[in-house]
Amino acid sequence: MKLQAAVERVEVRVFKIPTETPESDGTYRWSATTLLVVQILSAGERGLGYSYATPAAGALIMESLAPVLEGRSPLDTVSCWNLMIAALRNLGASGIGMLAVSALDAALWDLKAKLLGLSLLDLLGAARDAIPVYGSGGFTSYTIDELQRQLGGWAGQGILRVKMKVGRHPEADSERVVQARQAIGEGTELYVDANGGYAVQQALGLAERYAALGVTWFEEPVQHQDFAGLCQLRKRMPPGMEIASGEYGFELDYYHRLLQAGAVDVVQADATRCGITGFLQVAALCSAYRLPLSSHCAPSLHLPLCCAVVPARHLEYFHDHVRIEQHLFEGTREPVAGVLAPDRHRPGLGLALREDVARRYEIQNSCWR
Repeated sequence: MKLQAAVERVEVRVFKIPTETPESDGTYRWSATTLLVVQILSAGERGLGYSYATPAAGALIMESLAPVLEGRSPLDTVSCWNLMIAALRNLGASGIGMLAVSALDAALWDLKAKLLGLSLLDLLGAARDAIPVYGSGGFTSYTIDELQRQLGGWAGQGILRVKMKVGRHPEADSERVVQARQAIGEGTELYVDANGGYAVQQALGLAERYAALGVTWFEEPVQHQDFAGLCQLRKRMPPGMEIASGEYGFELDYYHRLLQAGAVDVVQADATRCGITGFLQVAALCSAYRLPLSSHCAPSLHLPLCCAVVPARHLEYFHDHVRIEQHLFEGTREPVAGVLAPDRHRPGLGLALREDVARRYEIQNSCWR
């Protein structure tokens, strides 16, 4: 236990990992993913954090955020958080700024747990030992065969919930959902995610068809900023179908407005965008509104968080990020019978970079401040 530690150095590294094939959802296409990894050195320990960001977030860390942390105690995570948020005042307190803050915040929490000789879950305090997952992928770029193979594979592994993308070709979406249902059988829940690809009336019409096929979760049927549209849809959804949104939230105020509007049945939060500190705040807000919480992407980062916060329902086991994190990090976990459990014998997040692999994907030389 090292209670007198101070932040000595901050390291930023950027990696670009190609997808297996070009991918798309309802509103976006990509062929590679950029991962920003931060390590903070203190008292012989290294805190590791990351976000799915842009190299520009790394430059922001070096220029504006790392200086406010140097010499500070990494045990004072709230104080460090407030200093970083204050440093964004003239730069914008969301978007790239929060991606940068979130990577540093995760590294500070990881470092704090390591300095105290604890896993992050034990530092936070466990609400549960493990968290259910849902398999997430089913990209609109997939053929029917690829869609069925992926979703059916998860169902065959005992993952009881799977999610597919819709919204790019609305005229074909119902048939794709039919094919997905055939692949997973009747015992597995089916979720759809439009990534804001539908208009309100369009989403209403499709919701009836999806409900008939046993779809229970309709994610971002319209743009996430359209609280009024989400609220309208929520009130008119078929029985048993929930509206989910929130993954693009960077600040607590966004979530407060989302919940005040009555726009969702399930809140989504992403600690690579709102930070671990922000994720814990969102969880408290969910408890106040008595709404369930589900994490978005980055499964290795969210695993201890979802086991620690009471309103967490499940964790998104997102295909791209599972692949990247298993490839680049030691210490990742795999679900057993649809449930993911952290290794509480490993301190902090329990993750370490695989240097031999990481060097192959690094697009920006290691940068210390």
